[in-house]
Amino acid sequence: MTAMLLAGKVALVTGGARGIGAATARLLAGEGARVAVADRREDEGDAVVDALNVARPGSAVFVPLDVTSEESWRSAIDATELAFGLISVLVNNAGIIRVAPLEQMTLDNFRKVIDTNLIGTFLGLKYGAESLKRAGGGSIVNFSSVQGMEGRQGFTAYSASKFGIRGLTKSAAIELGPHNIRVNAVVPGPTKTKMIERPGWADEDYDRMYGKYPLGRMANPEEVARMVLFLASDQSSFCTGGDYLVDGGTLAGKPRE
Repeated sequence: MTAMLLAGKVALVTGGARGIGAATARLLAGEGARVAVADRREDEGDAVVDALNVARPGSAVFVPLDVTSEESWRSAIDATELAFGLISVLVNNAGIIRVAPLEQMTLDNFRKVIDTNLIGTFLGLKYGAESLKRAGGGSIVNFSSVQGMEGRQGFTAYSASKFGIRGLTKSAAIELGPHNIRVNAVVPGPTKTKMIERPGWADEDYDRMYGKYPLGRMANPEEVARMVLFLASDQSSFCTGGDYLVDGGTLAGKPRE
């Protein structure tokens, strides 16, 4: 039998109640990790945890987390350590999006995006690093976006937050490397999650929107989660400070006409 990639590891996944976060929690648990599913959505988070524990008893707990709150981060890390021990894998996946032209973007919405995406990742790095240090090292995986590599109309807040996450990732990789902690960023392209749903759109509408890119479709959350697994595991033992695209060729160049 092939050894599981994350046997004996403890992982905390933010935004773990649905979408890419839930897919990541399932994949990490399936590879032997004990996983804290951290989210504000308790009902959905509990459902993910219940399913994980059916597949592998004792493999998951739900941890309430508001990523914008320092106290909530401290509590989530304490709860994870109490349940499973020191954290060796941290996945900063939680995020939100607000789309509006620059002059119509309200300061409140801009701040909400920055607080959740950028400051939430900063707090995860700040408070999660201590647990990883005491564990003897590990891996932190942050989530940027293709809009963290290029701008897009209506995405001022989101793009600013995702560019910032890449800067945080690289600086943290430099600081935490001596502690045997690797820090990398996943850069997903369009992915089938609730965050990108548009009212009234059918599958063919999404296909028409994204069919012009090289692979001609959106990603499934599980496809992005596989990159997280690689970066969380020792298979990426000499990878840190990097941007890892899972974008279906979105950034390869100009799309087909």
